[in-house]
Amino acid sequence: MVYVIGYGAMAKAIVDGFKRQEIEVTIVGRSKKRLQEVRNEWGVPTLDLHGFSIHDRDIILAIKPHALPEVAQWLQGEARVLYSILAGVSLHTLKEHITAANYVRAMPNVAAAQGASMTALTGDEEVKTAALELFGAIGDTIWLESEEKLEIATLIAGSGPAFLALVAEGLADGGVAGGLKRGEAYRLVAGLFRSYASIADQLPATIKDQVMSPKGVTAKGIRTLENTGVRGAFMEAVLEGLKKE
Repeated sequence: MVYVIGYGAMAKAIVDGFKRQEIEVTIVGRSKKRLQEVRNEWGVPTLDLHGFSIHDRDIILAIKPHALPEVAQWLQGEARVLYSILAGVSLHTLKEHITAANYVRAMPNVAAAQGASMTALTGDEEVKTAALELFGAIGDTIWLESEEKLEIATLIAGSGPAFLALVAEGLADGGVAGGLKRGEAYRLVAGLFRSYASIADQLPATIKDQVMSPKGVTAKGIRTLENTGVRGAFMEAVLEGLKKE
């Protein structure tokens, strides 16, 4: 049994992914009304946060980062493993607020609901295998040896779906501008992303070189994208996200 504290979008995605793999999960939260909705809509059991015992349990912390101090005060006991998906909240900060035998930070993305998340993890090596197995139930995983690398991974795998959504929207808009119906453009782009996913283990440059022929339409498009600084813009998007407020 895994206990998820929180009932936001990422918690829902994780729960949906776990249910696909028949992993038992219970949602823990403060709002009785919201917990009732979760039981009805998500089809999983729930528990009240107030006085909730985490002792010897596997806990996934899926709340807003700013709510950590308030939520922590209601928890009792020592968790077996505390898995945190709180962006920007360090292992040190987690240890200051919640008692656990082991700590792991995990950064999944919304594709967890489809079992297609790319989840980066770091933390106590003693539970590395268990952590990779648990989050492997919702997609691909990678274990990183430092929190610094995890922050970079968050911008790529966590925020990346939003970045790629802009790419998808831009391609679809281009198709519409060229004469496609909106539905046709979106269907083509969705198919494109599925096609790319099937060959994404290849180096990006290899894929580009396979498609880009001399004086072809792809070569013209690549030149336009490079002239408008698309590659640099994506690099800056990742680096900007790493800057501290």
